[in-house]
Amino acid sequence: MARIVLGSYLVQFPLGGYLSWVLQWLVGMRDLGHEVVFVEKSIYPDSCYDAGKDSMTSDGTYGAQVVDDLLSRFGLGGSWCFADVTSQYHGMSRRTIEGFFKSSDLFIDMGTHGAWAEESAASGMRVFIDGEPGSTQIKLDRQLQAGCPPASYDAYFTVGQNIGTPASAIPTAGKRWRPVFYPASLELFPLKPIAGDAAFTTVMSWEAHDPVEWNGVRYGAKSAEFAKFLELPSLTRNPLEIAVAGRNVPRSQLESAGWRVRDSHSVTLSFDAFRNYIAGSQGEFSVCKNIFVQANTGWFGDRAAAYLASGRPVVMQDTGFSAHLPCGRGLFAVQTVEEAASAIEEIRRDSASHSRWAREIASAHLDTPVVLGRFLDEIGIE
Repeated sequence: MARIVLGSYLVQFPLGGYLSWVLQWLVGMRDLGHEVVFVEKSIYPDSCYDAGKDSMTSDGTYGAQVVDDLLSRFGLGGSWCFADVTSQYHGMSRRTIEGFFKSSDLFIDMGTHGAWAEESAASGMRVFIDGEPGSTQIKLDRQLQAGCPPASYDAYFTVGQNIGTPASAIPTAGKRWRPVFYPASLELFPLKPIAGDAAFTTVMSWEAHDPVEWNGVRYGAKSAEFAKFLELPSLTRNPLEIAVAGRNVPRSQLESAGWRVRDSHSVTLSFDAFRNYIAGSQGEFSVCKNIFVQANTGWFGDRAAAYLASGRPVVMQDTGFSAHLPCGRGLFAVQTVEEAASAIEEIRRDSASHSRWAREIASAHLDTPVVLGRFLDEIGIE
């Protein structure tokens, strides 16, 4: 059994998709027989989202309670620590978590922005997991060119399956990037019947970040790709819905084109709400961030993995993931609006079979024992 510290962010943005993303790792590691704790640290004022007040604050009380309640439900109560911007520790005490770091075999950094660099130096191994392939490598490459080497880790992983291969021109910043999929536990996403009138849905941010430029190429967010699929509702009989947040959402334009539009925060207020939203869907249709598509990163998201685990087929804009996952039954990689419409209509014709095939893909390629077992084997953790 290994002692593992996983660092990411939950308390600061405690909505369903983020809760699910980290929960898969924590429960998955626990189920493999390891002792795992979660750590998070706020380094900026007003970085905590309070869903009850729909506002940003420096007070992490709301998020801390959400995280404690969720982890307690899954047998991980007390196995977390949040240090707020005033250096007040919630959950595990400062002394306790620093002691755990000193005896830990592994620190997994899933977006701490260096907040736990000092404490994690005592861990037996430090591993970085990149969830924004393309943007991360460009940022690190710029730091190197500026003479400011980034923090060092023992191993680097990315959810961009093509990063570091000839299939993508994204720089490596001198690192060896190993591929990893986002895991999705089939036990956490039980299979439920699909309603006949259910929509294809997705949860998305319209403009989650500013454009990124590298070597004269400008890379954008999902907003830069959605125009290619704007007219999709006119090409299929199945309802299409997006639960969306972010800047500059053209709601009236989307609704005029036939899309149902909902607020993503309201449908994902909790982990259960996130699961229920997926379970109430026919499947997922999603565009991807422009940088993932244009740079052919091979990105495949945690949300799509959750849809597949729930037995909900996925029709997603291809980022190069089609070279790494079986497509054509339960999962479709598309490049044009016509291909997307064809895939949705094919699923409509045999929804039950595509639901079964979706879950089979999740079971074979994305279930937590598969993904995390392989990940830990690669870094020599038993």
